[in-house]
Amino acid sequence: MEGLIMAGNLLLGLSLLVGLHEFGHFAAAKYFKIRVDKFYIFFDFLFPLPGVMNFALFKKKIGDTEYGLGWFPLGGYVAIHGMIDETQDADSLASEPAPDEFRSKPAWQRLIVMLGGIIMNVITGIVIFSLLTFSYGQSFLPSSEVRFGVVPNELGKEMGFRQGDKIVKINGRPFDDFSDVYSPDVILGSNAYYTVDRAGQLVDVPVPNNFMDRLADEGEQRFVQPLDPFVVDQVVSGSPASKAGLQPNDRILTVGSQPIQFFPELQKALKDHAGKPVAVQVERSSQPVTLQVKVDDDGKIGFLPKSLLKYETRNYNLLEAVPVGTRQAFGVVTTQMKAFGKIFRGEAKLSKSLGGPIEIAQQYGGKWDWLRFWTLTGMLSMVLAFMNLLPIPALDGGHVIFLLYEMIAGRKPSDAFMENAQKVGMMLILGLMAFTLIINPLLKHFAN
Repeated sequence: MEGLIMAGNLLLGLSLLVGLHEFGHFAAAKYFKIRVDKFYIFFDFLFPLPGVMNFALFKKKIGDTEYGLGWFPLGGYVAIHGMIDETQDADSLASEPAPDEFRSKPAWQRLIVMLGGIIMNVITGIVIFSLLTFSYGQSFLPSSEVRFGVVPNELGKEMGFRQGDKIVKINGRPFDDFSDVYSPDVILGSNAYYTVDRAGQLVDVPVPNNFMDRLADEGEQRFVQPLDPFVVDQVVSGSPASKAGLQPNDRILTVGSQPIQFFPELQKALKDHAGKPVAVQVERSSQPVTLQVKVDDDGKIGFLPKSLLKYETRNYNLLEAVPVGTRQAFGVVTTQMKAFGKIFRGEAKLSKSLGGPIEIAQQYGGKWDWLRFWTLTGMLSMVLAFMNLLPIPALDGGHVIFLLYEMIAGRKPSDAFMENAQKVGMMLILGLMAFTLIINPLLKHFAN
């Protein structure tokens, strides 16, 4: 069931974003009186073969445009009359252009049409992040509240963190929000470092250049966690904790002979007793209670903790939320650019940086959560805008490059050149898709 919810979240989010992206092209084309033959969510053919298995789940023609829902759930498209793309080649455009064809319009109008989808994705991302900021505010853990310091995992220890370190600066600057510790600006930056207070001494902890790959290997983004006192928040029905009698607001004191003060200590103690029964002492209504708990093979007992560290919330009115949401949206693009820079400099591997639809669906989670859904959809919208702007033929960015060449040089590339460039671009995209969907998952599987 969780898998279906993940897939449904991803399908809904992508369908919304693809529809809005294609609407951006559609609206710009209509504004300049360019005929649009088709507007489709998903493909009504076996992509990328427009003549194979052509049928639609739904279609309706209104005016000159056929609107439809294709059967192949991968993106979507608009067929703009007189434009070389995956649905039309140079031979089909051999005749003189009609006034309502794409190729008959001035280059600046064609440029706006090609940028229409990207612009729509950017607007969508900004709107989503702005409305989320307005509706929910920004909940954060003040760095000053992490007064007990942090506990590192194995990767954090390799970096140089020690349990109890208090992170006081990032790249030489104090910070207010503890989540800045995990910021892509730091992880993807060059010569980044943390400054920690270790028993009264300031120590710099550098971020390795290959840190992004190491995080991907670990599968855990939080290389350090706050040492936080906690109580039991929710107990999962039917879990070992539930069967043992653990209750909300219980404070866990010991696991076996191991005293427990912070949640990371509990996680380690439970892993040490994975698959075994263990005595767990809790404080309940100021009285000690001892429970016998059978820890599962993963070192878990089935409850959600509630941190006793105090979180704060910043609230914004609508006018204040827009610039905050805009910064968040473009922060996604900045992260993508830095990640690509790491890859091109050889500081990160492409195989570690690419995630297929399964990885993306897993980010949505196995239960419906509006905040999580819209946050990830807003991020995907900005990622789609960035990826479509890449100067690859067959993507919007490739068309933009050719149009800019035309505007500067004063002449169009030939239709034959455009068709061949389209084919090369399509081959690159298909190769990347094959790597992302088939080869990379297999490599990760055998590596594990």
